[in-house]
Amino acid sequence: MKRSILPASSNMKDFERFLESPFEAGVMLELHLSQIKHVTQMAKSKNKKLFFHIDLIHGLKNDEYGTQYLCQEFRPYGLISTKSSVIQQAKKHGVVAVQRIFMIDSHAIERSFRIVEKCQPDYIEVLPGSMPAMIKEVSERFQIPVFAGGLIRTEREAHEALAAGATSITSSNHKLWEHFSVK
Repeated sequence: MKRSILPASSNMKDFERFLESPFEAGVMLELHLSQIKHVTQMAKSKNKKLFFHIDLIHGLKNDEYGTQYLCQEFRPYGLISTKSSVIQQAKKHGVVAVQRIFMIDSHAIERSFRIVEKCQPDYIEVLPGSMPAMIKEVSERFQIPVFAGGLIRTEREAHEALAAGATSITSSNHKLWEHFSVK
């Protein structure tokens, strides 16, 4: 799957905008457990691949049992989480697993690296994504595709993240969606 932007939706209006976009895959951020069935059906009707950020689903605990439920009941394309138990369960169920890591200080980076080494996710999402040097380090160290997310506000920052090794930018910024939809 070719990616440059993974449109991230935090409400139904943005989600509907993603459904009408040329992008093959996107991220559903915040939503309520009761919306998952409807959102999943809408995505499938438009042949869209959907990543759910399980840590942001209200009414669903982001643990191995919540992950099992989500995978068995709705078969999402992918799950994003900061939790290693979620990543391991997603992989066990054949769902694309994205380990989200925060690069806030040296301690957090080393802790995140240990988690990635343990879980071996399918993708790593680096936040903030506006740090090309860290994207490059993560990409080279793990040889796992990297998504860059958070604090990427301009086309230049998005291109810098991609040049540093990110395969995609996760963004809720509609201007970036538009910029990359014409490429």
